Amino acid sequence: MASPLLRAPSRIWVRLLAFNALLVIVPVAGVLFLGTYEQHLLAAQERTMVQEGRLLAASLEATGRLDTTDANNILLQLGQRHEARLRVVDRVGALVADSARLGPRREPDPEGSVQVEAVGSRGSWLYRLGSFPFRLLRRLGDAPPVQVRDAYDDEGTIRGPEVLRALDGRYGAATRLVPGDERPAVTLYSAIPVRNRDGKVVGAVLVSQSTARILRALDAVRIGVFKVFLASLGVAIVLSLVVATTIARPLARLRRQAEAVLDRRGRLTGTITPSRRWDEIGELERALSELTRRLEVHLQRTQAFASDVAHEFRNPLASIRTATDMALEVEDEVQRRRFLALVQREVARMERLLQGAREISWIDARLDEEERSAVDLAGLLEGIVEGFRLRVGPTGPQLVLAVAEHAVVSAAADRLTQVFDNLVDNAVGFSPARGTVTISLTTAARLAHVRVSDEGPGIPDEHLGRVFDRFFSYRPDERGGNGHHSGLGLAIVRAIVEAYGGNVTARNRPAGGTELAVTLPLAG
Repeated sequence: MASPLLRAPSRIWVRLLAFNALLVIVPVAGVLFLGTYEQHLLAAQERTMVQEGRLLAASLEATGRLDTTDANNILLQLGQRHEARLRVVDRVGALVADSARLGPRREPDPEGSVQVEAVGSRGSWLYRLGSFPFRLLRRLGDAPPVQVRDAYDDEGTIRGPEVLRALDGRYGAATRLVPGDERPAVTLYSAIPVRNRDGKVVGAVLVSQSTARILRALDAVRIGVFKVFLASLGVAIVLSLVVATTIARPLARLRRQAEAVLDRRGRLTGTITPSRRWDEIGELERALSELTRRLEVHLQRTQAFASDVAHEFRNPLASIRTATDMALEVEDEVQRRRFLALVQREVARMERLLQGAREISWIDARLDEEERSAVDLAGLLEGIVEGFRLRVGPTGPQLVLAVAEHAVVSAAADRLTQVFDNLVDNAVGFSPARGTVTISLTTAARLAHVRVSDEGPGIPDEHLGRVFDRFFSYRPDERGGNGHHSGLGLAIVRAIVEAYGGNVTARNRPAGGTELAVTLPLAG
C-alpha cells in the first residue's frame, strides 16, 4: 500500500487550495499596480519640476537680463525650499547659476545630486525574496541603457539635448539612469527657455531631480505588500490543510467503508459506522449508515422470504411425492383416485403459493412505479361492501359500513381494493354465520383511518404480532378449509399499505373478535 505522502493529492484538496489561493491575488495585484503608480508619481514629479523651472524663468525674465548675481539672488530668495536642483545657463550653455552651490540645504554629492545611495530596504532579505521574480524577468529581458555619469559634470558648457531644445525656444526633457543599484534610480531633467523683453531666447533654466525618494517610498510599500502576500499565502495554506483534514480525510475514510460494505460476490459483509460529526459529512455518514441498515434488513427479509418459500413448497412436494408413490402401488381404483385428488389439491396449493410469492415480490420491487390517482375511500369501501353482501348472501355475516366523512388518498385504486378486499374477506372468514363485520372510516391529523372488525374468536396474544408475517396463517378449527390460505394475504396488505406511507395493525376487541386498522396519509 502506497504511503500517504506518495499518493496523488486529493482533487478536493487541490480545488480548496486553488480557492484559498485567491487570498493572495489582491496583494499580487497590488504589487503589479505599483508599476503604474510609480509612473504616475514620476509624471507628477516632472510637473512639479516644470513649475519650479517656469517660476525661476519668469523671475529671470522680469529682470530683463541674464546675470549671475541676479540669478543667485533669486535662488536665495526662494529660500532653498525647492526640492529639485535648479541651474541657469546662457545662450551658449555656460553655467550662470546653480542651486546646489548655494545655501545651507546640503552639500551636493560628487555626482551633482544624480548619484544616490542604495535604498536601505533593498538590502533586506525580505525585499530580495519578494523582488527575485521581477529581477529574474528583468535579467531575461533587454536591460535599459545606463548613463554611467552625469552628462554635465565634466563639460564646461551644458548643451544636452533638452538644453538645446530650450535654447531653441521649446520645452526640453530627458531621463537618465544612475548605476550602482540593482534597480537604477532615475534622474529627470527639464529645460525651460528664458527670454528677454523682446521675446528672444537668452538662456535656459535646467531643473533636475532624482527619483530616489520615490523609490524609497515605493520599496517600503512593496515590502508591506509582500508581507501581506506572505501572510495571505500562509493563511491560504493553513486553511487548505485544515479543510483537507476535515473534509478530504473523512471522505476517504467513508470511501473505504463503502468499498468494504460488499464483497466481490456482491454480498453485504459490512456496514458504515457514522462518526460524531455534526456537519454535512456527518449527516452523509449517518444517511449512508441508515441506508446500509435498511439494505441489510431488506436482504434479510429477502433471504427469509426465499427460505419461507422453500419451506412452504417442501410440504406440498412431500405430499405429492407420497401420493404418487402410493397411487402407483395400490391396485384399488378408488384409492388411486383419492391419491390423485390429493396431488391435484397440493398442486393447486403450490400454484397459490407461487402466485402470492410473485405478487408480493412485485409489490416490494415495483409498486412505487405504478401510476397513482386521487381515490375516494368512502366510494371504494361502498363498492367492496356491496360485493361481499352479494357474495355471502342472507345466511352469511352482516356487513355494516360507517363513514364519518369522505377521505381522499393518493394511490392506485386497484391496490387499495386488494387491501380492503383481503381485510374484509379475512373478517368474514372468522365471523360466525349471524355475526357482524363492521367497516368504519374516519379522518384525523391529515390521516385516514379504516377499521375492519369482526365478532370471531380473536387471535391469541402469542400470534397477534405475527399475523402480517409472510406464510403465517392462523385458522382455528380449520375455517375455510385446509390448504385454501397461503398465509400471504395480510402480508400483501402490509406491503401495499407501507408502500403508500401508511401502517396496518391488529388487536383483539374487548367485546370479542379482532380489529384490523389501516392508516393512510390523505392526499395533498
